[in-house]
Amino acid sequence: MKSARTAAFTVVLAVAAGVGPTAVTIIAAQNAGKTSLASGGVLRRHYDQGEKLTYHMTGSNQEWHYKIDANGAVKKDAGGKFYEEYAWSGMISDGAAYSLPEASQQFRQKLSLEPDVSLSVPDLSHLDPRIIGPITDLLTIYSDLWLANKMAIFSKAGDHFYFKSGTPNSWADGNYVLLGQDAIDFDLTLTKVDQANQTATLVVRHVPPQNPEIKIPADWMRAPVADTPNNWVEVEKHGEQKIVAEVGKETFEVEINVSLKNGKIIWATIDNPVEVLSRDCEDLELSRCGQPKRFQIRRKIEIK
Repeated sequence: MKSARTAAFTVVLAVAAGVGPTAVTIIAAQNAGKTSLASGGVLRRHYDQGEKLTYHMTGSNQEWHYKIDANGAVKKDAGGKFYEEYAWSGMISDGAAYSLPEASQQFRQKLSLEPDVSLSVPDLSHLDPRIIGPITDLLTIYSDLWLANKMAIFSKAGDHFYFKSGTPNSWADGNYVLLGQDAIDFDLTLTKVDQANQTATLVVRHVPPQNPEIKIPADWMRAPVADTPNNWVEVEKHGEQKIVAEVGKETFEVEINVSLKNGKIIWATIDNPVEVLSRDCEDLELSRCGQPKRFQIRRKIEIK
């Protein structure tokens, strides 16, 4: 089940990459009087080189429960742009200490909330599978906040923007996952500005578009599994004789609490349910299939 760990953050990056100066100007004009582009809104990050950062992440992915630490520091690149560099350690997997392989211990994740620094997906091919979820979830959180910073329109509680995307994202590898796509829009709201505690809270809902442009390979997959058009599909090869075909509704709700003093993330949560209809099939056309099964896949993540 690739979507719950890898699809959403690449959609965030694809959408964010398209938020150029023109788009930001249009968004700002639509929210005239709220804030200025120069101020960047209340979520804007202010970096100090050498600043140390440590996040403790807890997660549940169906039956798997884990804890892990991300230890980082603020650095500058050759162009003078700030970024945060993290090393991962201290993993507890299902209640037992888990020693990451050397390559995963040496991996460094680079993130930034600078609005003119583009985020990217790191090379995950050489890493232990257990660490891929934490890496991509932290990237999702940073990407959502980065997108809000790029817009530069959030200054008071209730400020809101709906970002239509709808373009499908793929995680198919061609070998095992023959088709893997989802499509989402972004619904961003600054829900709280707490001057007493000098924090602000942003909620980013990743929601199904009105017309998701995902590929639907069989007619039986077209009927909505939940209360919206299906925005998630996966066809996976299981051995030589079995094809597992799944379709459904995927959403993310990301809540991020940010310091008003410097824009640093204080805590964040991810709630990622997928409502699934699944059938085991005998052919690539998905015409000879068994009885449908309905279930929910759910992941919950917290950093602080």
